[in-house]
Amino acid sequence: MKYPSHLVKQVKEQSASYQLEGFLSGQGPENPKFMLLGEAPGETEIHNGIPFSGRAGKQLMFFLERIHVTREEVYITSAVRSRPYKWREKKERNGEIIQKKYNRTPNQGEILAHAPLLDYELEKINPNLIVTLGNIGLQRLTGKNKKITDVHGQLLKQPIQKLKDMQSAEFTWSEKEYHIFPTFHPASIFYNRSLLELIYEDLEKLKKHVIKN
Repeated sequence: MKYPSHLVKQVKEQSASYQLEGFLSGQGPENPKFMLLGEAPGETEIHNGIPFSGRAGKQLMFFLERIHVTREEVYITSAVRSRPYKWREKKERNGEIIQKKYNRTPNQGEILAHAPLLDYELEKINPNLIVTLGNIGLQRLTGKNKKITDVHGQLLKQPIQKLKDMQSAEFTWSEKEYHIFPTFHPASIFYNRSLLELIYEDLEKLKKHVIKN
């Protein structure tokens, strides 16, 4: 998606003080089967310009295949459009210690700074269904009270958080109600393999909602 230049300029200015790199636009059709909302691009995505193209992305595409949906049929975006990173020491094979960038979870300030872009996407795409991946995407829309472990696999119908105004650093609630289907982030199974069965169950439920739409 092509964003208005003033929005991109504002987001980059608001996020200049954070450890972020690159910029990745949301991608997908104007009338998707559903919108996929993740947390932020990682190193792979920033380098090749394709959302969910790294290890987690390959797992996500496998999940979509299970419900007979292709990448080209969904709109893919995230709460933050740049890669959040942190510096950590890494020991090379030759024993040398180097500083290396690692992906990290975006913080609330970064989510607020990038909020105008997601608000714009939601207005333009107006999705029938939003599938959130993990807590960051879920809580960007529904607030901090909902957790993925409690509501995954449920179809929520409710207002969503949007930036109060362009000068604000706080959210307000939309007048419109949206259909939101939360599930676990595909990367979660790399750390907790037991979540895979829960994700499969969520996918079966999601498949029925996609057919209805």
